[in-house]
Formats: sequence, structure tokens, C-alpha cells
Amino acid sequence: MWADYQKLVQENPKIRARDAAQQLGISEAMLVASRPDATLLRPEFREILEALGKLGPVMALTRNESCVHEKRGTYPAPEFSPVGGIFHSRDIDLRFFFSPWHSVFAVREKRDGEHRYSLQFFDHAGDAIHKIWLEAESDEAAFDALVERFAANQPWAPSDKPMPKEDNLPVDQVDKEAFLQGWRDLKDTHDFYPLLRKHKLHRLDAMRLADERLAVQLSPAVATAVLEEAAKQGVSIMVFVGNPGMIQIHTGPVQNVKPLGPWINVLDHGFNLHLRTDRVAEAWRVTKPTVDGDVNSIELFDPDGELIAQFFGERKPGIPEAENWRALLCQLEEAHRV
Repeated sequence: MWADYQKLVQENPKIRARDAAQQLGISEAMLVASRPDATLLRPEFREILEALGKLGPVMALTRNESCVHEKRGTYPAPEFSPVGGIFHSRDIDLRFFFSPWHSVFAVREKRDGEHRYSLQFFDHAGDAIHKIWLEAESDEAAFDALVERFAANQPWAPSDKPMPKEDNLPVDQVDKEAFLQGWRDLKDTHDFYPLLRKHKLHRLDAMRLADERLAVQLSPAVATAVLEEAAKQGVSIMVFVGNPGMIQIHTGPVQNVKPLGPWINVLDHGFNLHLRTDRVAEAWRVTKPTVDGDVNSIELFDPDGELIAQFFGERKPGIPEAENWRALLCQLEEAHRV
């Protein structure tokens, strides 16, 4: 398996591990487990997360099938809840959910004469939840100490647990009016997901049920336009990208926006985004009422109906949504409404 991967890398030196695993017909976790330079760690996730701040400045990476989100910074102390928790700072802003988590590896990779150290977390399906890459300013001694402390000293085994799945109803079995009234009565954006679960409704189905006061469908081209126009107009935004085990957030301006093939990229000093525009099947302008007024976002969905990314204007609780973000949304809706 490892030899097959090495052959792929020789043929395509820039191939990502996720893509290589797909070509080999295995999970990415299985590929990493085959690496001679990977160390399986014990799944003591809370304790490992508490130790991350000692690594100093690093690069945090969260992705799904369609989008890669990279932030640079130092991990703050985590705050835990019964189901997961958060890291919250300007640079490292994460929401994590433990139920899909299965395994974690430390990898000491040498490529092109350079050493690359990372921590890589995987779910029950073997898909990557989150990766942490050390950089020049990182504390390698702290990394070594973390690996020594948590090394499992046993081989990796695939999970026998299925991935948690949402128990959704067919749309025609949902009480549409009760759901939409609950949406109109929202007081906080964070109450939207519990509302979906209460009614056992898939997120994309909710968009399709809503009236245009709550959701308007836009063309997939808005995925590129929102980044280009935010950069052009100097609008500070929030970019959410996640998977079942992690959501990663950027808050601030975007400046260096570059298309390359099917990708639209943000290549800024502390934030990189790589979004595959050819996988954006649907896009929606979404409005959620709150005690501070309406909060508006753009949500992107892939061909399977899964959420790719969300874009908001920068805001904090207790402060109304920025007028320049609302103006940008009006412009985008006018240009890209389906």
C-alpha cells in the first residue's frame, strides 16, 4: 500500500493524500496508518486538544470534499461541552463534535529535503476531520513531547462503528408551516440547526421549502463572486467550512482572490481557502432573524446536497449585521438570482 502511494507521488508530486487514497481505493486514515513515519496516538482527544497550544504558531486545516480551509495561528485553550467544544480566537476559531472521531496520528514526513510535522484526526469512515501542520515558528520539542505522551504503541484498526447520520424525514412528511414559523421566530442563528433537527429536516430541503423572505436560490457562480466582491469592496466576512466532526471559521477581510481551473482560491497571509466551484450544485441567500436583527448568509451545497461553505458578514453577538455586507448581498442577489 505504501509503495503504491509512493508511486503515485512520483507520478504526481502535488497529489493530496485524500485524492491518493481515493485512487488507491482505501480511506485516507488507512493510507496514513501505512506510513512508516506515522505514529498512532491514543484517542484521548480532550487531552490532546488541551496540549495543542504548546505547539505555538501552526497551520490548522479543515476540509470537506469540495473545500479546503486553512488558518494560521496558535491554538487557544479549548472550551468543552458534552458533545464537543470550541477553540475561539481571532486566528483559530473551531467548533468540534466528538461523535464521528475515531483516530489521530502524528506524522513526521520528509519530502524534498524538508521535514513536515503534522497531527491528523480521522472519523469512523477514515475521512480527515482536521489536520495541524507545524511551521517554521512552531515548537518541535512540544510536538515530540506530545507524541511521546500519547503514543498508542499498537497498530491502527479500522472503526467498526458507522458514521452518525441525521434522521431526516421526506419533505412531504414535514409540518411545513410549523417549521417555517419556527424559522421566522428565531432569536439566535445557532438555533437554526436545532430547529432542523426538531423537524427532522435536511438543511437543503429547508431552503427549498422557504419563502423568499427566508431563502432565495442563487446561481453557483455566486461562490466566486462573493469572494471577489468582498475583496474588491473591502467587506470583512466570515467563512465557515466543515465536515461532520469540525467547523473552521475565518473572520476578517479577504484580499488575494485567485481563480485557477475549477478552483477559486484565497491566498492571504493568515488564511487560505481552496473551493471547487465545479462542485457547487446549489447556492442560497439565507436569512435568519435574531434579537439583533436579520443575519444573512450565502450557503453553498454540493451535488449530494451536503453543505460546502457558508459566508456571513463579520459580526459579534449584540451588534447588528454590517450594512456593507447587506449591500453586497443585495448586489449579489440581483446579479445571481435564479
